[in-house]
Amino acid sequence: MTAMSGSLPFAANFAAGAIAGISEILTFYPLDVVKTRMQLETGKTSHGLVGSFQTIIKEEGSIPGLVPPLLLEAPKRAVKFAANDFWGKTYLDLAGETKMTQKLSILTGCSAGVTESFIVVPFELVKIKLQDKTSTFKGPMDVLRHIVKKDGLLGLYSGMEATMWRHFWWNGGFFGSIHTVRAYMPKAETSSGQLFNNFVSGSIGGFVGTVINTPYVVKSRIQGSAKVPGVVPKYNWTYPALAIIFREEGAAALYKGFLPKVLRLAPGGGVLLLVVEFTLGVFRQALGPPYI
Repeated sequence: MTAMSGSLPFAANFAAGAIAGISEILTFYPLDVVKTRMQLETGKTSHGLVGSFQTIIKEEGSIPGLVPPLLLEAPKRAVKFAANDFWGKTYLDLAGETKMTQKLSILTGCSAGVTESFIVVPFELVKIKLQDKTSTFKGPMDVLRHIVKKDGLLGLYSGMEATMWRHFWWNGGFFGSIHTVRAYMPKAETSSGQLFNNFVSGSIGGFVGTVINTPYVVKSRIQGSAKVPGVVPKYNWTYPALAIIFREEGAAALYKGFLPKVLRLAPGGGVLLLVVEFTLGVFRQALGPPYI
């Protein structure tokens, strides 16, 4: 779509994504902490979903690391949906198409994921450091000072390559699935029906994206590893790290943390799409023609 055919301005998509991101993280963040803890464990996972959550509450009294994702989710989701809108328009123009196709929706999502990854990395790195059960950091600023002092500003982008692959695959699966699901769902006759369709489409998209990208959260180990001068980290680049985990721990280890992750990101994807589309609808009504 082009702006003349009713496509909302960049700022509207950016704001809608920001609002959706905050809504999603406030709803599902505890599951993200459990997922990270399970992924940081080497060897056989000692706790399941419930056991991991109980251990965190028992030993720490609360869910750690909430501030970084709260600060992150607004710009992260804002960039996700604004970039998806930008790349969608770009690829439609390049392909000479007037409507989004399945292939273009996947390509658009993957491109949005790469764009998003540049914003995400420093925040994700801080979050991983705080969520690690061995962490002694006092808060986000303590983590930042430690990283910059030890590794310089570029140290904030530790795990960039792994993060890029993770978001590349998740966004491709998410937006690609939404396009397919919407094509098969009956047309909504009411506003509540449209909200339901958006939630179902987003939830299925979140599930598919999670199934595809879960092994790529090897980034948790890459970002969680201590850097020793002169020593090549065991987990350094994504695909070699995946091979190491597969060889040493088996295929199941690549899906550590899958349950809490999918329990968060499947319905979380539904919440994201529902809130984004609802917010964009409000903007359309407020701005009037040609956006209605």
